[in-house]
Amino acid sequence: MDDGTQTIATLPLARAHIDAGARMVPFAGYSMPVQYPTGVMAEHQHTRAHCGLFDVSHMGQVILWAETVEAAARALETLVPVDVLGLGEGRQRYGFFTNDSGGILDDLMIANRGDHLFLVVNAACKANDIGLMRAALPPLGVEVEVIEDRVLLAVQGPEAGAVVAALDPQADDMRFMDVGGLTLAGAKVWVSRSGYTGEDGFEISVQVSQARTVFDALCADERVALIGLGARDSLRLEAGLCLYGHDIDTATSPVEARLTWAMQKVRRPGGDRSGGFPGEARIFKELEDGARRARVGLRPEARAPMREGVPLFDAEQGGTQVGQVTSGGFGPSVIHPVAMGYVDAAFADTDTALWGEVRGKRLPVRVTALPFTPLRFKR
Repeated sequence: MDDGTQTIATLPLARAHIDAGARMVPFAGYSMPVQYPTGVMAEHQHTRAHCGLFDVSHMGQVILWAETVEAAARALETLVPVDVLGLGEGRQRYGFFTNDSGGILDDLMIANRGDHLFLVVNAACKANDIGLMRAALPPLGVEVEVIEDRVLLAVQGPEAGAVVAALDPQADDMRFMDVGGLTLAGAKVWVSRSGYTGEDGFEISVQVSQARTVFDALCADERVALIGLGARDSLRLEAGLCLYGHDIDTATSPVEARLTWAMQKVRRPGGDRSGGFPGEARIFKELEDGARRARVGLRPEARAPMREGVPLFDAEQGGTQVGQVTSGGFGPSVIHPVAMGYVDAAFADTDTALWGEVRGKRLPVRVTALPFTPLRFKR
């Protein structure tokens, strides 16, 4: 009988994190390291200055097989408003699943690995994503293989390239969003030059049986520090990157979220493969007419952070609520509170003055451009 409790999964490298002093917390159905003894602030700053190592094995790893990779790409395009067919071999692209009402079911990474597509999806959404693909894609000739025996590690920061190249010099040849294979500490791994911190870096998929060897080899580099969920969140917020379930969700369209850069021209109205994905009617209408609200950067003018759920008003007293914060906290790199949220389109211009209500008191906040820190991907 279901007693209402949720089973918490354990990461394959859990013992390594515990031995390193990690504080483990439940997150998306997994026991995850939220921070290590140095603390979130130090972890964040180390990643920006040197190199951070993150265990993101809670994410879903999926392979799509078909007669050709082009056939898999055409099939996947029925679920995402993204140019998958035009994705070259050895390249990766950001995308999102949409629903019939034009909302975002999940965001994901899509890689063309030559004879198959490799997808990385969010942990909290992976069961639904896999169910969606298994219902929609096999009738189109695609096999959906869920990868259960691989760990996923992220190496992020300005010294990430040097750290990985010290183990395999071929890493130097990779540029942002390249994918390929490297050999790290004797293990053959799948690698993309990407991440979710705004820094240069790599995501490394390695078989569980070899994961501890690769993990230890990375940790042995004095430039590397272990980084938990706390700093991962502050890093992605400073980089202006969306967190699913907070900044984007099933009610939020890609146009509202200002993610239309990820919808290539070929999938838009007038494109060679225009539409054909769930929710195209709403999304195309918003592309033409504009959305009623927009995701914006927010810079609180006081020292108090404005966190998720803070309502935004157009006046210090009275007035009208015109939006809400979806992510917020202190930005260690900018030494100031930062936030993102949604505001009515009329209030979305940079430098618009608003007021956020924190514990019953309205404090000034200004709409600002994203990201808060420069993106330092290796082009």
